[in-house]
Amino acid sequence: MRNTERHPVEGANSLWHVYKTVPFWKVVKNFVVIQIARYTPFLGMKNWLYRTFLGMRVGDNTSFALMVMLDVMFPEKISVGTNSVIGYNTTILAHEYLIKEFRLGDVHIGSEVMIGANTTILPGITIGDGAIVSAGTLVHKDVPEGSFVGGNPMRIIYTKEQLSERWANDPIYGK
Repeated sequence: MRNTERHPVEGANSLWHVYKTVPFWKVVKNFVVIQIARYTPFLGMKNWLYRTFLGMRVGDNTSFALMVMLDVMFPEKISVGTNSVIGYNTTILAHEYLIKEFRLGDVHIGSEVMIGANTTILPGITIGDGAIVSAGTLVHKDVPEGSFVGGNPMRIIYTKEQLSERWANDPIYGK
């Protein structure tokens, strides 16, 4: 189960209530910053923009690839550890607006994490240190540290222990 806060609404669907939940000018500022960062090739600049203007916690040497789309309403709920790679066109959400409620949840991505291209991470998710998320995965539940996950629905392909065994004799990953 994802770790989200549920907020019921009455009347029209929750997206009609959006500016009761987040200020309009905050969304405008976040949108502009995210769009600039999506297209800039300078990794250090992206991290600076995210930390300075969006209030995100981003570790040293973390790389956000081209076209990564962060939550435009609540980016401050996203944290990424050190030396992680967030792949091309990945979407990271910290909110979801539904018919009768909206939900908010922190997203914690650990250190040394690899997220493949075109992945979607839903609100309230924790991805453990050293995890690998295959390209095109819908991350709808927590990812254990050191594991390799993929698919839709997401499933564990290799546990940390299985992955260690596979890489034991690899000249790059073996330890």
